[in-house]
Amino acid sequence: MKNILITGGAGFIGSNLSLKLINQGYNVTILDNLSTQIHGTNPEKDSATFNTIINGGAKFIKGSVTEKNDWIKALAGQDAVVHLAAETGTGQSMYEIQKYVDVNISGTALLLDLLTNSEHSVKKIIVASSRAIYGEGKYHCQTHGFVYPEGRSDADMSRGDFECKCPICKNELELVPTDENSKIHPSSIYGITKQVQEQMVLTVGKSLGIPSVAFRYQNVYGPGQSLSNPYTGILSIFSTLIKNNRNINIFEDGKESRDFVYIDDIVDATILGLTKNEANFEVFNVGADKPIDVLTVANELKKNYKSRIDINITGNYRIGDIRHNYADLTKINRLLGFSPRYSFLNGISNFCAWVEDQEIKEDKYHVSIEEMKSRGLYK
Repeated sequence: MKNILITGGAGFIGSNLSLKLINQGYNVTILDNLSTQIHGTNPEKDSATFNTIINGGAKFIKGSVTEKNDWIKALAGQDAVVHLAAETGTGQSMYEIQKYVDVNISGTALLLDLLTNSEHSVKKIIVASSRAIYGEGKYHCQTHGFVYPEGRSDADMSRGDFECKCPICKNELELVPTDENSKIHPSSIYGITKQVQEQMVLTVGKSLGIPSVAFRYQNVYGPGQSLSNPYTGILSIFSTLIKNNRNINIFEDGKESRDFVYIDDIVDATILGLTKNEANFEVFNVGADKPIDVLTVANELKKNYKSRIDINITGNYRIGDIRHNYADLTKINRLLGFSPRYSFLNGISNFCAWVEDQEIKEDKYHVSIEEMKSRGLYK
């Protein structure tokens, strides 16, 4: 397989993946709509990422996964599809519902419909799934063993009680890594669309005999991440606030945690899925195998930028947010030999060094917060 189509290939993960595949001798075609939310108003002129992948040798098709003719053009002569194109952002998905369904589900349906009913040369499909399909991660109760809490109640969070409770006895829980056999119960529209997307690709891929792989990416960060998107990417959002000399207001009590995985590790895992037969028809977590709380993230960024902004714990919260989730990497290590190479401290240092060389735009994070407030999703 030498000809690889990457949808969303001008984005954060896609651009890094494109460059590495090109360096390894692959012919890369990118299908991307250059969304202004991610790329700004004039990406062909202003985006260093876009110009890097074009200068690097990728063939670029400006188009949308929601348009059948764009898919037809992009699929011609391709040996594999890495389907990254998606609307992202847990919070935004709770009020931009139609857009998330149209792009993430209907766009994937168009791909699968063409593969089912048209002549093509595609021999493998990789789909970017998400840790969001799990909702809350996996926990252990001393009385009831492993449990999967449902969404936290508004009543509990309004009085500052943010931790998950055992759904049976309501006692406190111990957080454990979430494996691929854990319960799937997304708590956001985004998570639901990624679950459906993953299942569609694996189901149709199996019926057509096209090896398919789903990667459940955790929170990805690193050089090249959009600094203008106020809806997703906590390190970018916080960095833009800091570089604009604005204080950071942290949700809940700051102890909510995520698994932050460096972009190079995501690229390495994805290429393993593309090249190894052991990946066929499997789903894999991809993370750093360690939870990092949000307050730690903010403090590390402040330290790296030598900033004097204030970090405030607000007690505010967003409906649909989870408390904790980090990946069990046993399966991807066993079948694909993948282990993350970058610690959080090394990764955040690289990220901050990259940010220092970027032109920082006016932050629009307050816009996303006001949008949620107006719909009763931010308390």
